[in-house]
Amino acid sequence: MATRGWSLEGRTVLVTGAARGIGAESARRLASRGAKLSLVGLEPEELERVAGECGPDAVSFEADVTDWDALEEAVSATAERFGGIDAVVANAGIAPIGTVRAVEPGVFERTIEINLLGVWRTVRICLPHVIERKGYVLPIASVAAAIHAPGMAAYCAAKAGVEAFSDCLRSEVEHLGVDVGCGYFSFIATDMVAGADAHPATGFLRERVRGPLGKTYPVSAAGEAVARGIESRSRSVVVPGWARLLLRFRTFLTPLAQRSYRANAQEMDERFEADVAARGRAEASAPVGAGGAAVRDTVVNRT
Repeated sequence: MATRGWSLEGRTVLVTGAARGIGAESARRLASRGAKLSLVGLEPEELERVAGECGPDAVSFEADVTDWDALEEAVSATAERFGGIDAVVANAGIAPIGTVRAVEPGVFERTIEINLLGVWRTVRICLPHVIERKGYVLPIASVAAAIHAPGMAAYCAAKAGVEAFSDCLRSEVEHLGVDVGCGYFSFIATDMVAGADAHPATGFLRERVRGPLGKTYPVSAAGEAVARGIESRSRSVVVPGWARLLLRFRTFLTPLAQRSYRANAQEMDERFEADVAARGRAEASAPVGAGGAAVRDTVVNRT
């Protein structure tokens, strides 16, 4: 069994998608506990700003998680700077909007590339360093790995894949002294969630959701959960806490959620078609939020 209960003081943690949202807040929380940070992402100015907030033991690297060579360079530079890597948070992700029959195909495929294959690439490249330190791996999935909403097929499919990837990896590396977690977050107050809430095709859905799934939770809660999860080398990192019950009883709760979604599916479909007519398929399908805008130029449109 791997070691339980870590002090983060002096540990090196590599975080992807670190320019904004959960990645940036996690970096700040880790830095406050004495960790050394390698911040990886697409927005160099934002990454530098976050690194500055994290102190002198934080560096940043511009790298796309779909680019194997760029990731290898970032990981190698991190290991050279700090002498190794203790933990990796594979957090980079985007969220497009669109039904399966109408979404821009290039956007759908780019989402899988970033949200799932980007996790695979990040973990695979970091893994030799993490094994050497008997460290910890935290891929970030989502509550969307269990509850699958209309208009989010690419995102949900990728996050379900991240969960499965994490489960397989956990069994493979435990005997090497490495622990593997998986991050599950509901709606967190990030640019991504704000962008989804503002989308003309899907924003109305959350307004109609009753109970905890209709709430947005502070990014500070997610960042703190990530830091604590690494400290305890947790199997799962979940925000909010009630989502643990959702994950445990998903077999029973998912049909109930889908029944609720069905009541609004036709309206969402019509809204998306209207948005496509107004703005064009690529723009209507584009990844939401400021972080999503950073990857739009890399999407291949196949209208």
